[in-house]
Amino acid sequence: MTDEVAAGADLLDTVLSDARRRLAGSPRERLGDWAHSRRLLGFGRAPRIVPVGEAWHVGVLLIADAEVYATGEILRARAEAVRGYTAEAQRARSERAAAAARGGFADGEVLHLGATQIDLDAVRRGERSGPLVLVDGIPLVTWTAAGVRRPLADYLDDQLSLR
Repeated sequence: MTDEVAAGADLLDTVLSDARRRLAGSPRERLGDWAHSRRLLGFGRAPRIVPVGEAWHVGVLLIADAEVYATGEILRARAEAVRGYTAEAQRARSERAAAAARGGFADGEVLHLGATQIDLDAVRRGERSGPLVLVDGIPLVTWTAAGVRRPLADYLDDQLSLR
Protein backbone atom coordinates (compact mmCIF):
# COMPACT_ATOMS: atom_id res chain seq x y z
CA MET A 1 0.00 0.00 0.00
CA THR A 2 1.47 3.34 -1.00
CA ASP A 3 1.69 6.22 1.44
CA GLU A 4 -0.97 8.08 -0.55
CA VAL A 5 -3.42 5.18 -0.35
CA ALA A 6 -2.66 4.66 3.36
CA ALA A 7 -3.31 8.35 4.04
CA GLY A 8 -6.54 8.14 2.03
CA ALA A 9 -7.64 5.08 4.01
CA ASP A 10 -7.04 6.95 7.27
CA LEU A 11 -8.93 9.96 5.93
CA LEU A 12 -11.86 7.72 4.90
CA ASP A 13 -12.06 6.26 8.41
CA THR A 14 -11.84 9.72 9.99
CA VAL A 15 -14.58 11.17 7.75
CA LEU A 16 -16.94 8.25 8.45
CA SER A 17 -16.25 8.35 12.20
CA ASP A 18 -16.96 12.08 12.25
CA ALA A 19 -20.23 11.54 10.36
CA ARG A 20 -21.31 8.85 12.83
CA ARG A 21 -20.46 11.15 15.75
CA ARG A 22 -22.50 13.97 14.22
CA LEU A 23 -25.43 11.64 13.50
CA ALA A 24 -25.56 10.15 17.00
CA GLY A 25 -29.00 10.67 18.45
CA SER A 26 -30.60 11.23 15.03
CA PRO A 27 -33.31 8.82 13.92
CA ARG A 28 -32.29 5.93 11.72
CA GLU A 29 -34.22 4.24 8.95
CA ARG A 30 -34.54 0.48 8.61
CA LEU A 31 -33.14 -1.64 5.82
CA GLY A 32 -35.31 -4.35 4.32
CA ASP A 33 -34.82 -7.46 2.23
CA TRP A 34 -37.09 -10.05 0.69
CA ALA A 35 -37.92 -12.94 3.04
CA HIS A 36 -37.54 -16.44 1.73
CA SER A 37 -40.96 -17.94 2.28
CA ARG A 38 -41.51 -21.55 3.19
CA ARG A 39 -44.43 -23.40 1.78
CA LEU A 40 -47.04 -24.62 4.24
CA LEU A 41 -49.30 -27.48 3.13
CA GLY A 42 -48.31 -26.75 -0.45
CA PHE A 43 -49.23 -23.07 -0.29
CA GLY A 44 -46.70 -20.27 -0.34
CA ARG A 45 -46.99 -17.14 1.75
CA ALA A 46 -47.45 -13.74 0.16
CA PRO A 47 -44.09 -12.08 -0.52
CA ARG A 48 -42.71 -10.14 2.45
CA ILE A 49 -39.96 -7.61 2.99
CA VAL A 50 -38.47 -7.99 6.47
CA PRO A 51 -36.21 -5.68 8.50
CA VAL A 52 -32.50 -6.58 8.30
CA GLY A 53 -30.81 -3.59 9.93
CA GLU A 54 -30.88 0.15 10.33
CA ALA A 55 -28.77 3.09 9.24
CA TRP A 56 -28.72 6.83 8.87
CA HIS A 57 -29.79 7.95 5.40
CA VAL A 58 -27.27 10.53 4.18
CA GLY A 59 -27.82 11.24 0.48
CA VAL A 60 -26.58 8.32 -1.62
CA LEU A 61 -25.21 6.57 1.47
CA LEU A 62 -26.69 4.65 4.36
CA ILE A 63 -24.30 4.84 7.30
CA ALA A 64 -24.65 2.14 9.97
CA ASP A 65 -22.56 1.62 13.10
CA ALA A 66 -19.87 -0.40 11.32
CA GLU A 67 -21.00 -0.65 7.70
CA VAL A 68 -21.81 1.77 4.90
CA TYR A 69 -24.34 0.98 2.18
CA ALA A 70 -25.25 2.48 -1.17
CA THR A 71 -28.92 3.37 -1.17
CA GLY A 72 -31.32 1.19 -3.06
CA GLU A 73 -35.04 1.75 -3.49
CA ILE A 74 -36.71 3.91 -0.87
CA LEU A 75 -40.21 2.75 0.03
CA ARG A 76 -42.92 3.72 2.48
CA ALA A 77 -44.68 0.67 3.95
CA ARG A 78 -48.39 0.69 3.27
CA ALA A 79 -51.18 -1.76 3.94
CA GLU A 80 -52.49 -3.55 0.90
CA ALA A 81 -55.56 -1.96 -0.65
CA VAL A 82 -57.45 -2.24 -3.91
CA ARG A 83 -56.40 0.68 -6.07
CA GLY A 84 -56.60 1.58 -9.72
CA TYR A 85 -53.30 2.29 -11.46
CA THR A 86 -52.49 3.98 -14.71
CA ALA A 87 -49.03 2.42 -14.89
CA GLU A 88 -47.69 -1.05 -14.16
CA ALA A 89 -44.73 0.55 -12.33
CA GLN A 90 -47.15 2.09 -9.82
CA ARG A 91 -48.78 -1.29 -9.24
CA ALA A 92 -45.42 -2.99 -8.68
CA ARG A 93 -44.27 -0.26 -6.26
CA SER A 94 -47.54 -0.58 -4.32
CA GLU A 95 -47.05 -4.35 -4.11
CA ARG A 96 -43.55 -3.83 -2.66
CA ALA A 97 -44.95 -1.34 -0.11
CA ALA A 98 -47.59 -3.91 0.91
CA ALA A 99 -44.91 -6.63 1.17
CA ALA A 100 -43.03 -4.38 3.61
CA ALA A 101 -46.18 -3.93 5.71
CA ARG A 102 -46.66 -7.73 5.76
CA GLY A 103 -43.02 -8.14 6.81
CA GLY A 104 -43.30 -6.05 9.96
CA PHE A 105 -42.75 -2.44 8.93
CA ALA A 106 -45.24 0.03 10.41
CA ASP A 107 -47.74 1.69 8.10
CA GLY A 108 -46.04 4.80 6.68
CA GLU A 109 -42.53 3.78 7.82
CA VAL A 110 -39.71 4.56 5.39
CA LEU A 111 -37.44 1.65 4.50
CA HIS A 112 -34.57 0.98 2.14
CA LEU A 113 -34.86 -2.07 -0.11
CA GLY A 114 -31.86 -3.40 -1.99
CA ALA A 115 -29.19 -1.36 -0.22
CA THR A 116 -25.76 -2.65 -1.25
CA GLN A 117 -23.00 -2.93 1.34
CA ILE A 118 -19.91 -0.98 0.37
CA ASP A 119 -16.65 -2.89 0.76
CA LEU A 120 -14.72 -0.35 2.84
CA ASP A 121 -11.60 -2.54 2.79
CA ALA A 122 -11.60 -2.38 -1.01
CA VAL A 123 -11.96 1.40 -0.89
CA ARG A 124 -9.10 1.58 1.64
CA ARG A 125 -6.95 -0.34 -0.90
CA GLY A 126 -7.79 2.23 -3.57
CA GLU A 127 -10.50 0.23 -5.34
CA ARG A 128 -14.00 1.42 -6.11
CA SER A 129 -16.95 0.00 -4.20
CA GLY A 130 -20.41 1.38 -4.85
CA PRO A 131 -20.25 5.17 -4.98
CA LEU A 132 -16.96 5.39 -3.00
CA VAL A 133 -13.40 5.45 -4.33
CA LEU A 134 -9.99 6.84 -3.34
CA VAL A 135 -8.38 9.08 -5.95
CA ASP A 136 -4.99 10.61 -5.21
CA GLY A 137 -5.49 9.81 -1.51
CA ILE A 138 -8.86 11.59 -1.31
CA PRO A 139 -12.07 9.64 -0.62
CA LEU A 140 -14.61 10.61 -3.29
CA VAL A 141 -18.33 9.88 -3.61
CA THR A 142 -20.23 9.59 -6.87
CA TRP A 143 -23.44 11.36 -6.02
CA THR A 144 -25.26 11.75 -9.34
CA ALA A 145 -26.39 9.37 -12.06
CA ALA A 146 -24.11 11.28 -14.45
CA GLY A 147 -21.11 10.13 -12.41
CA VAL A 148 -20.17 13.45 -10.81
CA ARG A 149 -17.67 12.93 -7.98
CA ARG A 150 -16.83 15.13 -5.06
CA PRO A 151 -14.80 14.74 -1.88
CA LEU A 152 -16.66 12.61 0.64
CA ALA A 153 -15.94 15.01 3.51
CA ASP A 154 -17.51 17.95 1.64
CA TYR A 155 -20.47 15.84 0.54
CA LEU A 156 -21.19 14.65 4.09
CA ASP A 157 -20.79 18.19 5.48
CA ASP A 158 -23.38 19.44 2.98
CA GLN A 159 -25.77 16.57 3.64
CA LEU A 160 -25.47 16.83 7.42
CA SER A 161 -25.97 20.61 7.36
CA LEU A 162 -29.43 19.94 5.91
CA ARG A 163 -30.56 18.04 9.00
